[in-house]
Amino acid sequence: MEQAAHAWHLKIGAVLHQSGSPLHAPVLQWYDANARVLPWRDPAASPWAVMVSEFMLQQTPVARVLPAYERWLERWPTPADLAAEPPGEAVRAWDRLGYPRRALRLHAAAQAIVERHGGEVPSDHADLLALPGVGTYTAAAIASFAFGQRHAVVDTNVRRVLARALTGVAQPTISPTAADQRLAVAALPADEPTAARWAVASMELGALICTARTPRCADCPIRRQCAWVLAGSPPYDGPPRRGQTYEGTDRQARGRLLAVLRASTTPVPKPQLDATWPDAPQRERALDGLVADGLVEPLPHNHYRLPA
Repeated sequence: MEQAAHAWHLKIGAVLHQSGSPLHAPVLQWYDANARVLPWRDPAASPWAVMVSEFMLQQTPVARVLPAYERWLERWPTPADLAAEPPGEAVRAWDRLGYPRRALRLHAAAQAIVERHGGEVPSDHADLLALPGVGTYTAAAIASFAFGQRHAVVDTNVRRVLARALTGVAQPTISPTAADQRLAVAALPADEPTAARWAVASMELGALICTARTPRCADCPIRRQCAWVLAGSPPYDGPPRRGQTYEGTDRQARGRLLAVLRASTTPVPKPQLDATWPDAPQRERALDGLVADGLVEPLPHNHYRLPA
């Protein structure tokens, strides 16, 4: 079964790599005409700027990222600038982007870049992958978007585009799989510059046109080649996809606690934190979790602060 799937992906790759591919050219042309103007896509954007954007864009919409991204780079235009500050300042500047451990990981990555690479974001994929907080997706994205290399950059948008266009299903699996990665590799254009453009173009197509709930198929540049459209756009028949809730969750409690700590330049007494959330057991669980994650530092006399 696994061998058959692998052979099928190789067959798709052979078709896509042919001159005049039915998918690459129309998607790239569409991207050239319709891509959003975003600061990290500017040719003048540094590899560090691209790296910051990739950390911030994980599970966070572009509209929320833009102001935080601009403030961040104004304050810390290089990895060395960030590495010279305490990690708590990164958490403070992360503000309300959510998933604040990303701020700690980006700070740790900046320190590693200074220590291992002379303050310059490395271009080698293996070196990127070895940085703290940089996983398979982020390493491929930085190598592709910052350095123009040929890598499969597989986020949710790309997985959805390829699932529909090449396999004919309405939605990809809920969690990424090795098969998704193989399919994305098979779909890459053969030459490096085109592959780098395809990576961002296919991602943009998924973000703007081939959306999860209401795809704009009439505006899609590959609708005549899309296996899902050609099959009659069959509905999704997999397990139910549950949206993430926030109200009343531990995540919300953690956010309330962090907001108080971010707003203070001095250690915060425990009673002040207690006032942020009425459910005491949940509040204590959230605070313990923040401490365990390294986002909050306990001090003597029942005070707390961001990590120094």
